[in-house]
Amino acid sequence: MRCLCCKAEKLKTTTKPYFSTFGENYIIIENVPCMICENCGEILYSVTVLENVECIIDRIKQMV
Repeated sequence: MRCLCCKAEKLKTTTKPYFSTFGENYIIIENVPCMICENCGEILYSVTVLENVECIIDRIKQMV
């Protein structure tokens, strides 16, 4: 897989916090699996991970 920004092939699998906002509130999800480009630092998430993050955020919004 290549970086979408710089096209480098050096991507490292890791976890990072995912930040989102909801109104005036911040939502932070810790330890989200991702790949980070070792050249430019761009963070890439798989479609499955983003679907799961979206599901978590939707549940949080329902609780408020």
